[in-house]
Amino acid sequence: MSGVNVDNSIDAMSRDVVQAIEDKKGSDTLVIHVEGRCSVADRFVIASGRNGRQLVAMAQAVAEVAHRYGLPGKIEGREAAEWLLIDLGDVIVHLFLPNVRDSFQLERLWALPTESGEAES
Repeated sequence: MSGVNVDNSIDAMSRDVVQAIEDKKGSDTLVIHVEGRCSVADRFVIASGRNGRQLVAMAQAVAEVAHRYGLPGKIEGREAAEWLLIDLGDVIVHLFLPNVRDSFQLERLWALPTESGEAES
């Protein structure tokens, strides 16, 4: 598969994940391009939910997207339901309660300046 097709597939999956999160009323959704800066993924999708029940519903919607792409869509962190992670290979989804998201500040961590000096997100 050529790089263009892989990028299009990653972009399409990211869009489908964002749509699934928005359908479950997730908030503050952000897609961070981490290719070249992270060895495990090309995109991080980060979103917040009001409570654990909403986070689980959002995660289940993301898992349905994963299944459409032929991926397992296993949900990690379901027990505590404060930070749920779904690994879709090139796209990793982080779903947080707002206070936990504020605590970890993944956006700030991954919005580091590039070699050109500009911040990427």
